[in-house]
Amino acid sequence: MPDISVVIIALNEEQNIRRCLESVKDLAAEIVVVDSMSTDKTTEICRSYGCHVISREFDGFGTQKQFAVGQASNDWILSVDADEVVTPELKEEIEELFNRPVIDEAGFEICFSLVYLGRKLKHGGAGSDYHLRLFNRNFGGFTKAKVHEGIEITGKIRRLKGEVLHYSYRDLTHHLQKLNYYTTKAAEDYVLRGKRFSKTWVILKFPISFLQFYCCKAGFLDGYPGFMWSLLAAFYASLKIAKSIEMQEEKR
Repeated sequence: MPDISVVIIALNEEQNIRRCLESVKDLAAEIVVVDSMSTDKTTEICRSYGCHVISREFDGFGTQKQFAVGQASNDWILSVDADEVVTPELKEEIEELFNRPVIDEAGFEICFSLVYLGRKLKHGGAGSDYHLRLFNRNFGGFTKAKVHEGIEITGKIRRLKGEVLHYSYRDLTHHLQKLNYYTTKAAEDYVLRGKRFSKTWVILKFPISFLQFYCCKAGFLDGYPGFMWSLLAAFYASLKIAKSIEMQEEKR
């Protein structure tokens, strides 16, 4: 049975990290935490769980996570964020998988469910996202994207049945703070790649995105949390484009 290294990047996650570590501590042969100079008790909590903690200046999500992968002792990597929780069902599934004589796959996709305003969302595009997070690093690794990074590998990929619960936002204020940060990073990435948008598209993007999340993807079935998620997800989609236009105009 191959050992698994769990890798986590963190910054001031004392409110989330303990819940995350509890969910993976019995699954991981080691837990590697790359901390971006936290000023709270994040590193103290991680060390209390026996984690290998490394301090490193943040230079983008993709590069930070790939650095964490490089610090691991094992080839099989499970990448989780500090605000994510591996469910008991997923943990059991992974343990059974790694008890097989041979693992033919190079990686496994996992379903992520967002817990938002006290409710696990099942609609609006927030309850059925699959991400490649368990993989053999000999077959690939993280992209260098500053935000919305992914894992690219060569080889067979299979989906698992278990899920990860994502506690991304403590409340609406926290959601807006993260939205502001992530839209800036996404806009910077657009500018670096030379992507250009019209201001008309900024205006159209919001209502189109809201209708997609709330109506087409049935966000309305998740009640008030579904409405707020759809509203702010649409705002995110429009704002990152508006910020990229602003950045390009400032460069002129």
